[in-house]
Amino acid sequence: MDGADDPVEKLRHAVLAAGIEPELVRFQEPVPTASAAAERLGCEVGAIANSLVFTGERLDGTSEPVLVLASGAHRVDTTVAAAASGPNVRRLRRATAEFVLEHTGQVVGGVGPTGHPTPLRTIIDADLAAYERLWAGAGDRHTMMATSMEDLVRLTGGVVRPVR
Repeated sequence: MDGADDPVEKLRHAVLAAGIEPELVRFQEPVPTASAAAERLGCEVGAIANSLVFTGERLDGTSEPVLVLASGAHRVDTTVAAAASGPNVRRLRRATAEFVLEHTGQVVGGVGPTGHPTPLRTIIDADLAAYERLWAGAGDRHTMMATSMEDLVRLTGGVVRPVR
């Protein structure tokens, strides 16, 4: 894969374009879950910003991808997250791996908050604000990115809301 097609490089370029110097950590073994990432990074699982992509069903019957950056310490309540998505989204459904790859250019277990082909509607879990240093996926299952709540908002244009 050349650099132009590498999802980690796309994320890195998007972070740089936002005026943020990326701090990426690459592991030999994959870290596809919040608990695996927290163990390898030596942080609390709640400081892992899981990038979860849902299919947002709109009131008009169409759908769109919705990215929820959720604390690894708990599960997302899709009813609560759908309400946080705005008045045009009536419900969220778990997206298929193919849908995730199509809309993010990244594989499930490695999706980052940015570096996607087009910006995604994003909800950022309010519980992540409890941590000064957060970790998010960085485009593949082997790479994580250190970040902050402020930078997640800047990178995604997301709204901060409770999601559980």
